[in-house]
Formats: sequence, structure tokens, C-alpha cells
Amino acid sequence: MNRVKTVFLMTALAGILMAIGGLIGGRSGVMVMFLIATGMNFISYWFSDSMVLKAYRAQEVGEDHYLYRIVADLAQRAELPMPKVYIIPTEVPNAFATGRSPSHAAVAATAGILDLLDEDEIRGVLAHEMSHILHRDILISTIVATFASAIGMIANIAQWAAIFGGGRDDDGDGNPIALLVTAIVAPLAASIIQLGISRTREYMADEEGGRMIDDPIALARALAKIDNYAHHYALPGATKATAHMCIINPFAGAGSAIANLFSTHPPTEQRIERLEELDKELHD
Repeated sequence: MNRVKTVFLMTALAGILMAIGGLIGGRSGVMVMFLIATGMNFISYWFSDSMVLKAYRAQEVGEDHYLYRIVADLAQRAELPMPKVYIIPTEVPNAFATGRSPSHAAVAATAGILDLLDEDEIRGVLAHEMSHILHRDILISTIVATFASAIGMIANIAQWAAIFGGGRDDDGDGNPIALLVTAIVAPLAASIIQLGISRTREYMADEEGGRMIDDPIALARALAKIDNYAHHYALPGATKATAHMCIINPFAGAGSAIANLFSTHPPTEQRIERLEELDKELHD
């Protein structure tokens, strides 16, 4: 069901892009903005792993490290290439996966993970991140960002076009008021859809991670502990642009209830409930 939902939401993004592009510049307008957004996000996709790891001051670890051995076991279970493993030097617990493909992937966890969680919980967190690699979520998030960026660019141009009476399609027809309304609504709709896809992928990684270690409750315990910590301390180096990568929103305690509605992560309570249901399914 989560996979179907992702496909549906990505199709909706494409539809919004074509609709607003058609209003302002017809088919040519759609293509120009889509190509610009694609170029921007291609660069981000190709180099984002090194940029993100550098921003978090992540340090690569080798075969003698505890986390490396756990990741190696999970990679074997999931039949994935062995990713690079990094430690982030902070006591704030969190983790993320990055990389443009399973063969060019990395898993990073903070030093705080080792102090806060027991071995089963650490395995649950790392299984969640390996699931992101398995599902190629970095690629999917880049595609989604491409559509959202193009929609934002076109909407910005559309606002000015509407103000100056432009906004004609390939046939020479135009409606400045409709164009202005679309320019305001479309980016908001795109953002909501983008968040919906991000949350769906988190649910998928939770489920796959729970199945990978055959212990969804261990992952549920880990999520509860990390979430509680995140409500008191923000992850050093985290930004709004990278928050979606983390297993728990690193700004969980910084926003209002309304702001949290637009979080890249589902409510932790709902994630835990789903993991508890999965555990019953696996072991009853």
C-alpha cells in the first residue's frame, strides 16, 4: 500500500507541474523549468552524500568498529553491497543513510546512539537505514525534489506574470487571476505532497527494518528514545534541507504543533503503533 501511495503522490506532483507550466508558458514553459530543476537536483543527487557527511563532521570507521560489524551483517541479510559506515561526533542520538545508489551508499550514526540504545535497538536503527538504501529512497527523494523545485520556479514566475497581465498558453489564451491563484496554491500543494512521500518512505523503512531483524519492538523502543531526546536537544549540523534524512526529525522539539503538521516525519507514536502491529503479525 505504501508503494502505491508513493506512485500516486509522485504522479500528482507531475500533474501539478504540467498544469501550472501550461498556464504560464504552455508545453515549452513546462519543459524549460523541468530541465532547470532536473539539472540542479542532479548535481545535488550526485554530490549530496559527501556534502552531507562533511556538514555533520562524520568520520568513517572500519571493520574493527562495532557499528561496522552490525551493518555488515544487515547488508548480508538484505543482499546489499556493503555501504561505508560513519560516526558523527555528537551525543545527540540520530542516524541517516545517504548515497546515490546501493553500490554508492553510506550509513551514519551519532556517537550518542551507542550510549542511549542497547544492541537490539541499535540493530533496529541501522536496519531502518539499510531499508532506505534497499528502497532507493535517495533517488526517489531527488526525483520528488526535482518536481517540487520546478513547481516553485514556475510559480514564482507565474506570480509576476499575473501581476503584469501575462500568463498566456501556447494558443494565446490567458487568465491572470486563475494564474495568480494557481501560483499561490501549487507550491503549497507540492510541499504537502512532498511531505506525504517522505512520511510514506519512513513507514516503509520502519516496516522493512523491523522485518530485517525480526524484532519490530526493538526498533520501536529506539524510536521512542531518540524522539524523546530530540525534543530537548537539536542535532548539531542539522538543517531543514537534511532533516528528512534522519531517522527522527532532529528539530522535533523546535516547532509548534502547526509546524509539526508539515514535518518530513510521521508522528513517532504512529510509527510505534505500526511496529507493534507488525510484531503481532510476525510472532502471533
